[in-house]
Amino acid sequence: MNPPPLAVRGLSAGYGKRTVISNIEFSLAEGEIFGLVGLNGAGKTTLIKAVLGLGDSKGAVEIFGDPAGPPEGREKLAYLPEKFHPSPLLRGWEFVGLTLRYYGVTLDRDATRALCAGLDLDAEVLGRAVRTYSKGMGQKLGLVATLLTDVPLLILDEPMTGLDPKARIMLKDRLSEYRDKGRTVFFSSHILADIEEICSRVAILHRGAIIFLGTPAELVRRHAAASFERAFLADIERSDAA
Repeated sequence: MNPPPLAVRGLSAGYGKRTVISNIEFSLAEGEIFGLVGLNGAGKTTLIKAVLGLGDSKGAVEIFGDPAGPPEGREKLAYLPEKFHPSPLLRGWEFVGLTLRYYGVTLDRDATRALCAGLDLDAEVLGRAVRTYSKGMGQKLGLVATLLTDVPLLILDEPMTGLDPKARIMLKDRLSEYRDKGRTVFFSSHILADIEEICSRVAILHRGAIIFLGTPAELVRRHAAASFERAFLADIERSDAA
């Protein structure tokens, strides 16, 4: 049996003396989209950074069976942070080409233009300096470059940030296509409808701990809720009352 794309055991992390997440455990299956949800301040970004070996953390993280700490352990993943700001000194084409060179991937301009169209980004803007981009355009540029790496594991922190409804729908289609190639996607979001639509499993992070891990349908059944959103709220409230 192949090792999972991502396995997390006993992971704790924080800042200074403050612990933000504690004893986190989960693993991803190959060819799935896994969603991480939680209220603001729940620790989603801290968890993702700890998985990537950024900051102080304790516990074990493995990527396809290799420790995540050394650089070679991260060769099979691509990461797009929540607060993504491409260098304003580069043109779009330069940014995409530079990103792909890190992964030993040759820039295919036709494939890049096709993916831009698939994310509602006018490929003509790739010839412009990134400093002229809107927030949404910059986010799409980051998504284009990340998806073009074609690595087995994508880790995306709030990838819908700055996207209008049309672009959000198109991104969900692109992520589903990525999964259909046998790739794995792990992303966080506060947009529960997006999580429910494309994620095979979800984890709810609340007060630094995972309080639910399973399918969206299982969460709805657990609370006999009218919707995934209502079930999410019920799980948060039950945890607070415990």
